[in-house]
Amino acid sequence: MRSFSTIITAVSPEARELVEGGVLILFAEGAPPELAEVSVLHRVQQKPTADPPAVGARLNVAGIASRITAIGPYAWQKVDEMGHVVINYNGAHEAPRPGEICAEAVDLPALAEALQPGGEIWFEASA
Repeated sequence: MRSFSTIITAVSPEARELVEGGVLILFAEGAPPELAEVSVLHRVQQKPTADPPAVGARLNVAGIASRITAIGPYAWQKVDEMGHVVINYNGAHEAPRPGEICAEAVDLPALAEALQPGGEIWFEASA
């Protein structure tokens, strides 16, 4: 079961550069311009569940799969309220910031290339 699903609507060049460095910033459509220029913008298809995904749950970004390794205490709340989250592909077992989700490392150039309008991003509800 999915805990959240969204469709990519725009990807800025700066967002692609950040992804190549291991950081994906998601923001719902309508983000302020200064945030949109570093974000992957998206349109929510399935609102977030009340409970965040568990550590070990799958995360799929435009066909590139990984597993969640840590989730900050405010990350899921931000997804729900603003459609915003920072995903760090560092494999950390503790999120360095309260609004961040950490995931297993992936092929970052492939992830940057896969980010295209129409691509789907989803979180699995549990591991």
